[in-house]
Formats: sequence, C-alpha cells, structure tokens
Amino acid sequence: MLNHTKRIKEIYEEIQRKLFYMIPEKWEKLYLYSSVLDKPDQEGKKGELFFYYIPKGIFKKKPVNVYEIPSKFNLDENQYFRLVQLLYAQIKELRQEFQKSNNTEIWTNLTLSIQNLRFHIDFDYTDLNHSVFSSYERHVIWRYEYLGIGETQVSKQDKEILRRYFLGAKTLSRKEHYDAGIYIRDIQNVIAYSTSGNNREEEQEPEQKSEQESEQKQDNDNKEIKYKNQILASQERLKKQKDKEKKEE
Repeated sequence: MLNHTKRIKEIYEEIQRKLFYMIPEKWEKLYLYSSVLDKPDQEGKKGELFFYYIPKGIFKKKPVNVYEIPSKFNLDENQYFRLVQLLYAQIKELRQEFQKSNNTEIWTNLTLSIQNLRFHIDFDYTDLNHSVFSSYERHVIWRYEYLGIGETQVSKQDKEILRRYFLGAKTLSRKEHYDAGIYIRDIQNVIAYSTSGNNREEEQEPEQKSEQESEQKQDNDNKEIKYKNQILASQERLKKQKDKEKKEE
C-alpha cells in the first residue's frame, strides 16, 4: 500500500492549485491523466499529460481539452503551455517522492479527478513500455472510461480502437486509490503569467517551494489586472459568438 507522506500531500495541494489556476472559467468536474516512464516507449515518448474539464452550466456541456484552452480564451499558447510543463514537472516530482518513501514497485501512470470538492487519484502499474496499445490508442480508451466518449461520438479510426479494446483479452493490472477533501484556500481561476517566476520555481528544492510560491503569487497579483481584462474580453467575445449561433439556429 502506498505511503502518503507529508510532502506527498503537499504536492497534491500544489497540483490542485495549479489546476484551479489554469482554468479561466467555472467548471464542475476535472479528469487528468499522466504517465511517467523510466525509459522511452516504442514511440520514443517519456511520458505525457492531458486533462479535460466539464464547464459549469445548466445544460450538459462537452469536455474541454487543456490544449484547447489558449485558443478558446485567446491566450498566449507558449506561456500557457509553459504552465502545462510545470504541472507535468509536479507529477514527476510526486512519483519521485513515492519512490523515496516506498520500497515496492512504483506506479507508471495515474488518473486524477476533482469533483464536489473531492480529490481522487487512481494509481496504475501497467507496463506501458510493453502495452499492446499505442499512446494515442490509450488516450482514446481513457476518454471512453473516464469521460464516456464512446463509439457514437468518435471517428471511424477511434471506433476501431474501441472495438479492439472491447474484444481484446483483459489483463489485470495492479491499482491503488487515494481520496481526500479539498481544503486549500484563496484559489484563483484567472490566468496571470509570470514566466520568470516559473523558472525560479523549477530551480528550487522541494522544501523551498512554498516560500517561492508565495513570492510568485505576489508577483502574479501585480499583473492580474492586465491579464484579467484580456480573459474577460475573450469570454465576452465567446458569449456574443454563442448568442449569435443560437439566433441563427
């Protein structure tokens, strides 16, 4: 059974803060997948990260992919994807902490979800280096399992992937779970970039990060007005576009 040390729980909180910070609109659910491999897989990849969130609203809304956020809200792609890289670095640090405190086999991938102020993680030990499915195929299967995106909602190519998955032999994989409430305060959900601050954060040792994050928050606050106006303007344009499309329908 995994040992969740004090530092690991601190990393959980830091990941939560980053996720809330990176979504510039109200949302109900979030699902994140990340893999960390000790060596490149057959496609030359060393791991991956993506997440989807469900926007809050009266009507059922489609999941939004993290990589769609910059275009959806008219944000600078390079700066936003820098935040994605920092989030992935945090996931890798989480795995390193588990390696320090657990003398058993370490997980290769995880799925993290946030809903109703609950924070849940499924740790999976599947050997991804020898998986019968490629990285893209695993993504399609993951979306089916966690987002409910099935055969009627995907392309012909993805339908074939799901059929192979349904008809294929199922292998049991070791899994562990973690669940806790979310108690962090002062959560921001507006983008306020500080590239120089992000670089300093990466250079710090884990025990120094809380102080560095406080400095970064103060730096971000000084720039919040500028970027808040940018995001509000983007949201207003999106609202007008949606209203126009509804009228045309």
